[in-house]
Amino acid sequence: MNLSARRRPHRLPLVGLLLAACLGTLAPAAGAAAAPAGPEPARELARSARPLTDLRPLDRMIGSAKVVGLGEATHSSAEFFTAKHRIFEHLVESRGFTTFALEAGWSTGLLVDEWVRTGRGDIRAIMRDEFQESYRLWNTEEYLDLFLWMREHNRRHPGHQVRFMGNDLGYAGPNLFDAVTSYVARVHPGLLPRFRELYRDSRPTGEVEAWMKGYLDRPRAERQRMAGEVNRALALLERQSPGKGPGAREAHLWAEQHARAIAQVGTEYAHDLTTPEGVAAAMLYRDRVMAENTVWWQRRTGDRMVLSAHNGHVGYETSHPEQYPRLQGAFLRDALGRDYVSVGTSFGQGSFNAHDTEAPGEPLRAFAVAPLGPGSSAHTLDRVASGPFYLDMRRTTPAARDWLAAPRPVRQIGTAYPWPGETVPMSLSTTYDLLIHFPRISAARLR
Repeated sequence: MNLSARRRPHRLPLVGLLLAACLGTLAPAAGAAAAPAGPEPARELARSARPLTDLRPLDRMIGSAKVVGLGEATHSSAEFFTAKHRIFEHLVESRGFTTFALEAGWSTGLLVDEWVRTGRGDIRAIMRDEFQESYRLWNTEEYLDLFLWMREHNRRHPGHQVRFMGNDLGYAGPNLFDAVTSYVARVHPGLLPRFRELYRDSRPTGEVEAWMKGYLDRPRAERQRMAGEVNRALALLERQSPGKGPGAREAHLWAEQHARAIAQVGTEYAHDLTTPEGVAAAMLYRDRVMAENTVWWQRRTGDRMVLSAHNGHVGYETSHPEQYPRLQGAFLRDALGRDYVSVGTSFGQGSFNAHDTEAPGEPLRAFAVAPLGPGSSAHTLDRVASGPFYLDMRRTTPAARDWLAAPRPVRQIGTAYPWPGETVPMSLSTTYDLLIHFPRISAARLR
């Protein structure tokens, strides 16, 4: 979430408010790096590093974790997306994982999940229609490949179905409102007029991008009123009994969660996004909600999950608490303990897609960056191996642990570029459990 946008004189763009963490924004410029702990840190790191071509050691690293958070240092580089696909596929086949969760809306997740389970609909049309605004960064050939693999896996393995969920709160689609009102019509028909009244202004019409942008154009008082209405709908549903018959309680719990997801969107948009305090409150709420949605899904389904998000959501420590008081990874660790494992990513150089902050309309295009140079984490990590590798930072040599614990400049690039301060000092080993490093990355293939 590129909060530096508030420095501009024009309307705060949605790309900078509700979608995709960019912890580099507004962070202080990287200062002098701490001195390396001991000689030859690259050699010490190489003792624990494993090539990304061999994922078998990963099984021991994640152990019995129920949720594995896979980060990305940019929001649209091919290597991050393809690595997540490969890791999920490996964990499905070797460790019984079943859900891929993404930093996308709950309602979008339901549409993709239905397609990968049943084949109903057109996945390319779903991606085109749902992945808009900053979610546009997910409409790539790499994610299409993942969804096609998931559908094919389900055709071949009817007894081991994989699923998809979205845990974010940037948008609640009409399918979500329909799911709640259809349930109310079946089980509590007398309440249907009241639900329709409470949902009337919040139920979206038209394209996703236009609706999201239009939402923020509303006066805050109107957004607060809308938030009150959708939260009253949730409270009303929570007070109802589940009904009788097989599956009644399960259906009620899912209807409540759908209503909760609608209320989460309304609550997020009701924050005062024109002040630093309001933005911090919105970011805190968002990370907490994403963690709660993930935990709800995991406990309801019993699935082991891969959670895909920006580094700035899967990690434990925030680089600037004044804008991002607490991260999703910290909330997940509170809820799941050792059943959550955080995997951060880093890179040396290469390209990525992002919204161009220096062009009218902030068009989406590819950017390229050179190596950060001596003193940065990537400068040493690039010398560990010639290709991508991963390591468990909890189980390294003492010298490697010392090096990983010292704050050094790293890149964290979100939905928009350039931003002042996208390079931040960070302690890798206190922020993540595992680290995947790519010497070079390339922009994802936008569809």
